[in-house]
Parts: sequence; structure tokens; C-alpha cells
Amino acid sequence: MASRKPDRNSNTKDQRMRQQLAQEAARIIAEEGIKDFHVAKQKAALRLHAPHTHNLPRNDEIQLALGEYQRLFKADTQPHHLYQLRKISRQAMTLFQRFEPRLVGAVADGSADEYSNIEIHLFTDSNEEIALFLIEEEIAYELGHQNLIMANNKTIELPVYHVSLDNITIELTVFNLKGLRQAPRNPATGKPMERFNIKNFDELLRLSAN
Repeated sequence: MASRKPDRNSNTKDQRMRQQLAQEAARIIAEEGIKDFHVAKQKAALRLHAPHTHNLPRNDEIQLALGEYQRLFKADTQPHHLYQLRKISRQAMTLFQRFEPRLVGAVADGSADEYSNIEIHLFTDSNEEIALFLIEEEIAYELGHQNLIMANNKTIELPVYHVSLDNITIELTVFNLKGLRQAPRNPATGKPMERFNIKNFDELLRLSAN
């Protein structure tokens, strides 16, 4: 019995659908401020009349499409927003310098826009130190939690302090000191998050200003 040859037309159609979904999800993220990749995928599938498709793009495909969308449609505004967020990030990292701050997320990778928050990792063996510091500095905060996937694929729950600086929300995720040695996985790429300390971040800030 002869084996069935792959349907090239079907493969091409599937690839085209994945690309269209990635582009629409990227547009939703850029224009509507939705930062959850899964939600953006589902909205994109609904809008392209393919709610039951099995061709949903990977997160890294959406991240690439987002960068392309910003270059094409937000070149006049996105770099300015990114630079402003990076300046505020530098202030925040200086403020929390005693907790070994590391900048992560959209402000670090350059995809931040007017909808983005600033994400910073802090490190201490006592979570209460963060709360006490905020109280001493008279900084209002809201305490929440965040689930992150580590390099060993173990999910951990960590406290997150939400504070505001210059009307921008800053998310302070608190790790113990051992957390300095192991970054959680980036939800877009699955690779360890790139973290920037103050020294490395100053180079980012200089590049943003050009």
C-alpha cells in the first residue's frame, strides 16, 4: 500500500494561518494593551473566525510579530515611551539598590509601550524587609503574588509589591538571595529571563536615548 504524501497546500495554509494569528495577536497586544499571550491568541482566533484552530502561534512567534508591528506602525511613539520607562526604571533601581534590583520584562527587552508596567526583581531573605522599606520611604503599595516557571520547570509563587513612580506602575517581584543565581523562564521564549543590573542597564538607557 502506497504511503500518503503530505499535502503541501494544507501545510502552506496552516503556516499562513499561524502567521496571520501571530500578526493579529501582536496587533491586539500593541493597540489594546493586553499582555497575556494566551488571551491575545484567543482574541486573534475569534477575530479571524478560527476559534477552534489548532494552528495557534507560539509565544515567541507573537513576540517577533510584535516587534515588527511596532517598527511598522509605532516607530514615532514606541521608542519615546520606551525611553521614558527606562528613565523611571533607573530611578526605581537606584531607590531599591540595597535589594540587588534586576530589570526584566518589556522595558528590558525593548518591547515596552504606553501600556507597559516596569518589572523589577528584588532579592532578600526576608520579604518583610521590602514592606518595611516601603513604609519607611512612605511609598504606598499593594501586595499580590505571581507564579513563575523556573529553569527546572518547577512553578513557584512569589510575592509582588505593586508601587507607583511618576504615575507608572512598578511590579517588584521578591526572590530569596539564592534567586540571584537562577532566573525564571521568559514566558515568550521559554529561556531564562534576561536580567539587567544597574551597571548593565545604564548601557541600555544610553542606547535608548540615541
